Amino acid sequence: MKNQSAARPVRARIITAWRVSLLFIFWNVVSGYVWVRDRVRIPRWLGSDGREVAVRLWSLAWLTFVWVLLWGTISWANIIGGLVLATAIVTLLPLPRVPVEGRIHPIGLLVLIGRLIVDFFISSAQVAWAAIRPGKPPLGAVVRVRLAIKSDLVLTLAVDYLNLVPGTMVLEIDHRRRMLYIHVFDVRNEKRLVAFRKQVAFVERAFIRAFERDSEWHPSPYHGIDEDYHRVARANGGER
Repeated sequence: MKNQSAARPVRARIITAWRVSLLFIFWNVVSGYVWVRDRVRIPRWLGSDGREVAVRLWSLAWLTFVWVLLWGTISWANIIGGLVLATAIVTLLPLPRVPVEGRIHPIGLLVLIGRLIVDFFISSAQVAWAAIRPGKPPLGAVVRVRLAIKSDLVLTLAVDYLNLVPGTMVLEIDHRRRMLYIHVFDVRNEKRLVAFRKQVAFVERAFIRAFERDSEWHPSPYHGIDEDYHRVARANGGER
């Protein structure tokens, strides 16, 4: 009993010291963040807000990765050299600024990736069966669809999604009207056409939920698309 009574003050002091240490670390981290934010200015070529900065940093990381991949050896010299070269490319040879708008929702993004994997395997099986089954060859067609996606960047990702799914290929994009002209591998009956349009409608809703919900939409100053084409239609009694 005496040993337990003597250990309690020591334990209490350790817990108090631990709490004070956490508070000290937290206070200094927040103070350092505020100091950096007040005194450090983001270079103009990186972007005007955090979203554009994130895209620029991703571009630097990707160019550095490609440089290391070309050399075939992972070393500090190749990494630093690739980073310097990527910074020079982004600074001296900048691409047109892409508006970065909306916000990423991880759960919606995971649902989108999961559906992409499912569509990939199902469409691959359909294309493989159409190639080996007896009978007439499949009837392909170009289908026009409109997407209510606002951001050019998200629209590009949606087009990439459709191109990755076997049996579909985006042939043309009407940027102003948000129209896509998509070649579909097999639309020999109305049922397949309806299924394809449902697939595109899901892709549209999924990208909006993952990247650009109306409640969190913040247009970039570089966003110059007519707002008439940004209305998201209602489907199944709910907002898409």
